[in-house]
Amino acid sequence: MTLVFEPQAPVLAPTSDGRLFPVRRLFCIGRNYAAHAREMGKDPDRDPPFYFTKWAETVVGDGTTIAYPPQTKNFHYEAELVVAIGEGGANIAEDKALEHVFGYATGLDMTRRDLQLEARDKGRPWDTGKNVEQSSPLGLIHPVGEVGHISQGEIRLTVNGVEKQKADLTELIWSVEEVIACVSQAYTLQAGDLIYTGTPAGVGPVVPGDVICITVAGLSDLTVTVGEPTHG
Repeated sequence: MTLVFEPQAPVLAPTSDGRLFPVRRLFCIGRNYAAHAREMGKDPDRDPPFYFTKWAETVVGDGTTIAYPPQTKNFHYEAELVVAIGEGGANIAEDKALEHVFGYATGLDMTRRDLQLEARDKGRPWDTGKNVEQSSPLGLIHPVGEVGHISQGEIRLTVNGVEKQKADLTELIWSVEEVIACVSQAYTLQAGDLIYTGTPAGVGPVVPGDVICITVAGLSDLTVTVGEPTHG
C-alpha cells in the first residue's frame, strides 16, 4: 500500500536524562486551584475533576517563540505542573496511580480567553479557546527516579520578570493520584499521555514580545517568548 502523504512526525519531548518522550495525548484539568476557580467566577468544589483534551502537536519546548494566535485579543498564560504517563491503564486505583507516572515537568496552557469564555457562556466546547497551535509549552521532563513524586513546593510564573502567579502544589484541589484515577475511568491512559494539572490564580494576558517564565520546585524552568501573529 502507498501512503497518500507522509504522516506527521511524532512529537518528541526531551527528558532531563537525555532521552525523548513520545507525546500521545494531552488531558488538561480545569479549575484545580480554589483561588483560580474563584477568579474565573466559579466556586471551588470537590466534585469529580473535569478536563479537556489537546492535540500532541500543541506541545513546544523550552525557549520557543510562540506566535500570537489569530481570532483573539486576550491571550492568557496558565502555569501548570505536568504529569507524564509512562505506563497505561484503565480504572486505575488512586493508591496505584503513581506507579503509572514516568515523570514531571513544568508546563503552560496558553488560552484564547475571549474565545473560551464565549464558548463557555454558550455551553459549547472549549476547543477554539484551548486547543491552539503552540499552546502547550513543556519544560524538560524529569523522571521519577531523579526527582521523586512532586506533590508540594512552589509553582510560579513571571512575565518580563514580574511575578504574576504564585502558589504551592499542596493547594491542588485534586491531587495527581486523584486526577490519574479520574481520567482513567473514562479513557484508557497510554504511555506518552500528558496530564496538565491546572493553574493557580493570577492568569492574565500577554502581548507580542512578552517573555514568560514558569518555575516549579524541583524541576527545570520553562521560558517562552510571545511572538508576532503568523496570520490575521
